[in-house]
Amino acid sequence: MPGRIQSIERAAAILRLLASGARGLSLAEISRSLELPKGTALGILRTLQHVGFVEQDPESGRYRLGGGMLSLGTRYLDGNELRTRALNWADTLASRSGESVRIGTLHKSQVLVVHHVFRPDSTRQTLDVGDLLPLHATAIGKVLMAFDPLAIPEEDTPASESEGAVSLPAFTRHTVVSPVALEEQLVEVRDNGWAWEAEELVEGEVSIAAPIRDRRGVTVGGIGVRGAVERLASDDGKPDMEQVSYVRDAARAISRDLGASPY
Repeated sequence: MPGRIQSIERAAAILRLLASGARGLSLAEISRSLELPKGTALGILRTLQHVGFVEQDPESGRYRLGGGMLSLGTRYLDGNELRTRALNWADTLASRSGESVRIGTLHKSQVLVVHHVFRPDSTRQTLDVGDLLPLHATAIGKVLMAFDPLAIPEEDTPASESEGAVSLPAFTRHTVVSPVALEEQLVEVRDNGWAWEAEELVEGEVSIAAPIRDRRGVTVGGIGVRGAVERLASDDGKPDMEQVSYVRDAARAISRDLGASPY
């Protein structure tokens, strides 16, 4: 029987190590933790980076897991309690709203789509499970930023920035790029208990979302609908409150199944 391949064992060890480091790890930290020569560790990291399994932050130089890991499949998502508990409620929300439904959770300062139900019609649609979406330009992202303190990196202090001093990435002409304006939105989200965005990520599309909480009362994700602005927004530019009620009902039901109280 052939023996084990040392380089693959080392690559697996690096991936496991990176999975445990929320803010990424430096080459020195990886080398020291795994007792590998820096040259060996660097060679493996560069290979993993080439295939998309590892990313390197251009500013800090620290390494973290890359989006390519998601291309291996979403089997681990199937076992995710959030997704498992939300399956039936997501289907019900799609049926009630007539729109596509997404469930997302926080992953490396982005929204990771863990479940997606197609809009219940005959139009051609693409499955979004495993996609990473920006926090500031999506309704689920705004919900996570408003209710999950881990969603905003410690070094980011939007409330203290002067208007226009820092710009967030713009995806359309409607994207909120000012950290100060975004923080004002998040205050409103916390007051309302739900979030929405109009054409901030995709021209012509609107999304509405509400937080999902677990038995500890911690926001562990968000559920929302996405669809055409003509269907989800009223003539005065405000969200369709009937759709908001559908989304909030689903979020409360999932939270209840996760043990959140009182419900």
